[in-house]
Amino acid sequence: MEFTPQQLKQYDGSDPSKPIYVAIKGRVFDVSTGNNFYGPGGAYAMFSGKDASRALAKMSKNEDDVVSSIDGLSQKELDVLADWERKFEAKYPVVGRVV
Repeated sequence: MEFTPQQLKQYDGSDPSKPIYVAIKGRVFDVSTGNNFYGPGGAYAMFSGKDASRALAKMSKNEDDVVSSIDGLSQKELDVLADWERKFEAKYPVVGRVV
């Protein structure tokens, strides 16, 4: 499935009838099984319904960092992002991509 950023926002956990999605580098993961973390009130709820690439790379929960842009990140931050991506791949199914 393909999602625009606006369509992805519908999967932020606010509607209990819909799955919860988080994107990394444009790939959309279904993180519904981690709803304690990604659902409303969860520690990582700010990432839900968005591409959280920059925030994950910077290990930041700052709302301004919850964007897809990875421009200007250091190699260390890119390595951290790659590690997050591997963790997501091992734990959550890919359901689409952001276009």
